[in-house]
Amino acid sequence: MSSGGDTSVSKWMVILAWISGLGLLTYVFSGMLEKRYNPNDQPASQYYNGQTEVTLKQNRAGHYVTSGTINGQKVVFLIDTGATDVAIPAHLQQRLGLEAGYSSLVQTANGTVRVSSTQIERLSIGEIEVRNVKANLNPGMDGDYILLGMSVLRQLEFTQRGDSLILRTL
Repeated sequence: MSSGGDTSVSKWMVILAWISGLGLLTYVFSGMLEKRYNPNDQPASQYYNGQTEVTLKQNRAGHYVTSGTINGQKVVFLIDTGATDVAIPAHLQQRLGLEAGYSSLVQTANGTVRVSSTQIERLSIGEIEVRNVKANLNPGMDGDYILLGMSVLRQLEFTQRGDSLILRTL
């Protein structure tokens, strides 16, 4: 014969098991969704004839997204050959150790925006590192992704083959 207390404990055990299971599923699926958005979370570097090379895969939307660093802080880049400079959401300024410089108006896909210039001391993707990069702090950008523009790409050789983008030091 069981008491009412045993039934109560059993119910709580079942509830805790369901909560744990849902938490685990959420964790697994959020990782899978992040991988779909950023298939290059840990870009690998290869070396050929004194050059460093990183190959990026397109995400499901056809964009090249990769993890990297700015001044040693981990960030996520969206490669944007249409951007003149690296565009950083202004709310990331402090975390990335950036100083705001002069203010100017720039044309973006979303219209004209007032930005502040800044200089990135070190920017890296895999083992590729670029120094003293011209960038801007854009208060109109939501989210945490950074547009990697031509102020970096012109310092590299880049080639698209199929669904891959190859970045190589010059």
